[in-house]
Amino acid sequence: MVNGPRLRPLGDAERDELEALLEALPPPLDPLDLSALDGFLVGVLLQPRAIARERWLGYAVDVEGRAPPLGLKLDRLHALVLRRHAELERAIAARQWFDPWVFEFEPDQGGRAPLPAQMVLPWVAGFCAALEAFPALLQIDDPALREPLAVLYANFDPEDLEDADDLRELIDQIEPPESTAEAVEDLVRCSLLLADVSRPRAPATRPPRRK
Repeated sequence: MVNGPRLRPLGDAERDELEALLEALPPPLDPLDLSALDGFLVGVLLQPRAIARERWLGYAVDVEGRAPPLGLKLDRLHALVLRRHAELERAIAARQWFDPWVFEFEPDQGGRAPLPAQMVLPWVAGFCAALEAFPALLQIDDPALREPLAVLYANFDPEDLEDADDLRELIDQIEPPESTAEAVEDLVRCSLLLADVSRPRAPATRPPRRK
């Protein structure tokens, strides 16, 4: 597929615009933040069967997927979200690196910098929100899912891992990332490992031999 204007990756200004549109959504809508939205889109794209946009797009404007108020104009917000979705879809399908939307946190009041796991937690929370809304990925019976899922879940506080009891032993063995760059690399690596199971690529076909 050739990149047209609609499928261009979002630039910094457009990403800022999307963030502003999300923040401006009126109550009672409770939108995902920008990083969580990015993780959510990856979780949607890793499902074993493609999910119609009508089913997942509403979660961008409300974490519960509730219908927006009548008359609320969402065309621009939806257009930006769909472009990011298309960008991630191309990268995952080709098993190529993508840049997760992970943003720096300010040090706390004591001057302590956030841990790498805390930096990527909003992204992972959005990813897990997608698996909660669309659990087909988790229903695949394949041991190859365990390690990448455990690495992602390990970014949560152990007390928040009620839904990952079957992975707890594996999670306990995982060393926390030493840097934000390593934590971000884990997001991409694990996403592509999950795609190998849930969205395997068709084997390349060789041309017939000439007789």
